[in-house]
Amino acid sequence: MAGCQSSGVDGLAAYGDSAKTLEDDSAVAFYKNDELITNGKLQFQEKNYGKSYAIYKRAVDVFPEDPAAWLGLAASADMVARFDTSDRAYQQLSRMIGNTPVYYNNIGYSHLLRGDLRKARQYFLKAYELDPGNEVTARNLELMKNSVNYPQRG
Repeated sequence: MAGCQSSGVDGLAAYGDSAKTLEDDSAVAFYKNDELITNGKLQFQEKNYGKSYAIYKRAVDVFPEDPAAWLGLAASADMVARFDTSDRAYQQLSRMIGNTPVYYNNIGYSHLLRGDLRKARQYFLKAYELDPGNEVTARNLELMKNSVNYPQRG
């Protein structure tokens, strides 16, 4: 029974470190300017959407005025069907970069993923109006056309 006693070791963590090392000191954590965004992009490109979601969530906490962090969070949240989070991110982005092709393409793609083809098309067309030569917009409109022509059947 001596192994079950806790007197004298209450301040220790599971690996013998002091319990202080396990406290959340994230408010004072140091990040290189682009470390979180770079890691989030890498995870997103590797299709590790859950990881990118967690990284971008941290990025918006650390850099709340960085549109790249919010765009990454919104896109990652969309890919893991956390539309509640992506809606909040797009709301933030609307005041930061609201009238840009990037914003309209991303929010349009979000609505495409949700199956709201009418709204998706509206946003893609807004992006097209702002930048008719944008390749992302062209691909999204083509994807939209294919979605309408070939509906999924379950």
